Amino acid sequence: MDFNPPTGSEISIRRGDQGPVIIIPAKGSPTRYFGGLFLLFWLGGWAFGFKSVLTQLLSGNGNAFEVFWLGGWTVGGAMAAYTAFRIFRPTVPETLLLKRGAIDYDTGIPPLELNSYQKRKNYWGSVFAKRLLTEFGRQELISLRLRETEEGNRLTVDIGAKRVELASQASEVEREWLARLLADRYALPQVMLGAADKT
Repeated sequence: MDFNPPTGSEISIRRGDQGPVIIIPAKGSPTRYFGGLFLLFWLGGWAFGFKSVLTQLLSGNGNAFEVFWLGGWTVGGAMAAYTAFRIFRPTVPETLLLKRGAIDYDTGIPPLELNSYQKRKNYWGSVFAKRLLTEFGRQELISLRLRETEEGNRLTVDIGAKRVELASQASEVEREWLARLLADRYALPQVMLGAADKT
């Protein structure tokens, strides 16, 4: 069983009491902070506009359009603030604790990338991403597959009706290494699929 990640990989393995822990760092481009800084400056201007229109409405000099505008402005400001929070929020690496008959899995907290193709395809899912902490028992591990897609390979496992992608921050070579490692450790013969098995 090959516990050595590919040469040049940032994946690390820590030995724990219950078994080895595979740590996949969350990778993000530093350019996302430029978007975050823009949002912070924009929110400064947003606050002035919000205060100005709210003051006018509270003094009784407003009209229906300003009420409508303030509602949209409030929603836009809340979205901008949340997006800025997600950009500057510290990342947490993805981890897999390899126990004897199961895996304790933590998706971690990946960075919000505003400019990546993968994130644009599922923008709202990436903005409101939820951290998943779960255990993959034998039933879930049987569904582990390395799938070839048009964008590259995906390492997935099914939890009921939900398909979870593992090692999404890793490279294709790292995902192949991880798939082989898990297949060997848990005796999963059908993990490696070809291009004909895309899903």
